[in-house]
Amino acid sequence: MPLPANTPVDRMAGPYPRRWWALGVLCLSLLIVVMANTSLIVAAPDMTRDLRLSSSDLQWVIDGYTVPYAALMLVLGAIGDKYSRRGALVTGLLVFAGGSVMGSVVDGTDLVITARAIMGVGAAVVMPATLSLLVAMFPRGERAKAITAWTATSGLAIAVGPVVAGWLLEKHAWGSTFLINVPIAVAAVIGAFLLVPPSKAQGMGRIDYVGGLLSIVSVGALVYAIIEGPHFGWGTAPVAAAVVAGVGLVAFTLWELRHPHPMLDVRKFRLRGFSGSMLAVLFFFFGIFGSIYYATQFLQFVLGYDALETGVRLLPLAGAVFAGAAVTGKLTPKLGVKAVIVPGMVIGTVAVFLLTQIDKGSAYGDFLPSLLLLGFAIGLSVSPATDTIMDSFPESQLGVGGGANDTSLELGGSLGIAVLGSLLATAYQDKLGDLAGGRLPGPALEAAQDSVGSGLAVAEQVAKDPAGGAQQAQTLLAAVHESFAHGVAHTSLIGGIVMAAGAVIVLAVLPGRRAARGQAAEAPVAAEGAEHDESGVHHAGR
Repeated sequence: MPLPANTPVDRMAGPYPRRWWALGVLCLSLLIVVMANTSLIVAAPDMTRDLRLSSSDLQWVIDGYTVPYAALMLVLGAIGDKYSRRGALVTGLLVFAGGSVMGSVVDGTDLVITARAIMGVGAAVVMPATLSLLVAMFPRGERAKAITAWTATSGLAIAVGPVVAGWLLEKHAWGSTFLINVPIAVAAVIGAFLLVPPSKAQGMGRIDYVGGLLSIVSVGALVYAIIEGPHFGWGTAPVAAAVVAGVGLVAFTLWELRHPHPMLDVRKFRLRGFSGSMLAVLFFFFGIFGSIYYATQFLQFVLGYDALETGVRLLPLAGAVFAGAAVTGKLTPKLGVKAVIVPGMVIGTVAVFLLTQIDKGSAYGDFLPSLLLLGFAIGLSVSPATDTIMDSFPESQLGVGGGANDTSLELGGSLGIAVLGSLLATAYQDKLGDLAGGRLPGPALEAAQDSVGSGLAVAEQVAKDPAGGAQQAQTLLAAVHESFAHGVAHTSLIGGIVMAAGAVIVLAVLPGRRAARGQAAEAPVAAEGAEHDESGVHHAGR
């Protein structure tokens, strides 16, 4: 087999011989895309101090990545299908690396947010390309295993990102957490040319750019409203964004129903397997990202672990992901998708509810069972859900399928961080007001209520103030810790209720194994480029 890999997938007589090596390249590409968010969580305190970020600034440093990432995936996935999936992967990696270089050298808040947005654009190209290339390379009998490895990589990145960032922050500034992406991206680009074969859709026809534009406006406005509204109040901007998202979604649906070759055939949502799997991914990442967001803060700000120590303590989650992936690989073929996804959602719900027991005396051991259960739930359920979503798309729309899956993932994660983060902040503020309201001047109390990090900073100032002293500072410190622990417990209760409701909804929507087989058997096998009928299932060209 010659190097580089230049024979297109559709011209191969059989399965691509080096497909498992190529999967390693795809997983490496996925790794840095997911790490870009999780590594920033532990770098946030250093960035806040160095750039003097407000809570609003920090939120947009984190979410400047999320908005373009979520909004562009459908369109960029379709463009990759049309022209070159491998070309899309390489282009996305180069854009991502360029944004990472920029983020490592700039020293202004607006420029850091811009760099994160550029990285988000690159990620929006990379993420669907990895899934579409995976499905194009692997025969149906091996695809579930490959997607399980892809999913396990996501779980690994959630835990490894903080470890790598923490290790770098031991001796380097926060800019190094951006720069680490560059050599990995370069390695992935080289690996793509050497090991990943070219692939594109055959007979795809013209891209539905109007539908694509409507999807960008709808998803972008929705993510903006999700981020801005819960954290900073439902003023004019987030309300207007929510209205734009609603109107855009209606317009997108109507346009796609009438278009002969839609960007996303919305009739697919009539397929219970597709809809249930999309909902499962959304609810999963709502709970996972939200829980890790505030668990990481507790480990750093309340228990006092540094960035590296925090990252190391998240590693059991990655191990549990691999354990869940091993189990799902054996159970899903025997029991079916529903019998694996729903129990996984129940396990994830239990993991979130366990965090309701957190209090001011809690230690790392109180978080460990939740981390293990969350990781096991990810490994158990996300890969069969993703496999079901991708199996709902024809060969000509694999990039769109990857974009749909990843949009659901990103929307869930954005909702988890924004909604649960907002609930956490409110509970923390209220509790701290009750505990320290009569002991601090108004401005000092208001500053301490901004965040747990600000509360600790105010306590340090009180300790240095002759009018305060060590005893008053210690009292305030204890109040901050108790308030944040209260916020974690209160937020976990709400998050667990949402996850439980999601599990019930997914249980009702997903078809049983016999019904799923019947639905697949009745689905028409249409020619490439033909208009899908109302069942929306098409398996030609695989």
